[in-house]
Amino acid sequence: MEQVGAFADGQRHPGGATLTVAFVAVVPATVLDVANPDVAWFSVGEPPTLPPRHRVMLDAALETLRTRMDYAPIAFKLLPAMFTLSELQQMYEILLGRRLHKASFRRALQGAVLVEPTEEWRSEGRGRPAQFYRFAPRKRRQGRRPVRFDLL
Repeated sequence: MEQVGAFADGQRHPGGATLTVAFVAVVPATVLDVANPDVAWFSVGEPPTLPPRHRVMLDAALETLRTRMDYAPIAFKLLPAMFTLSELQQMYEILLGRRLHKASFRRALQGAVLVEPTEEWRSEGRGRPAQFYRFAPRKRRQGRRPVRFDLL
C-alpha cells in the first residue's frame, strides 16, 4: 500500500470533504469478498463513470503503480509461488495496460535476475511444455537494476 497523494479540486466531495488522500494497493482477487454488494471489480481500462476528482485519483494511482513496478515485485505477489513466464508476462501486461514484446520481456527478466527456473514443467495440449519459474532475486551489492520492457 502506498500513498498516491492529496487531492482538492475546489469542489466539495459528495461526502463533504474538501481534501481527499488517495492510496493504492494491489491485492489478489481472492482477498476481496465478491459476495459483498458494496464491492465490485471493474477493468482499469474501462472504469465506471466517476466524479472528476475520483478519476484524477484513479489515474494518479495507476501511474504510481506502473512507476513502482520497475523497482518492486508487484506482479509476483499476484501470482502463485510457481508460474510460467507467459503467466508472468500476462500479469505485467495487465498491470501496465500495454502489450509487451516477448523476447524483450524475457531479456529484461534475465538481466534483472528476478526469476529462477524450477524442475517442474506443464504440458497442455500441443506444443512445447512450459517450464515453471519462481521469484528469486539475487542480492546485488551495487543496487537493484530496474526492469525495463519494450512495449508493442
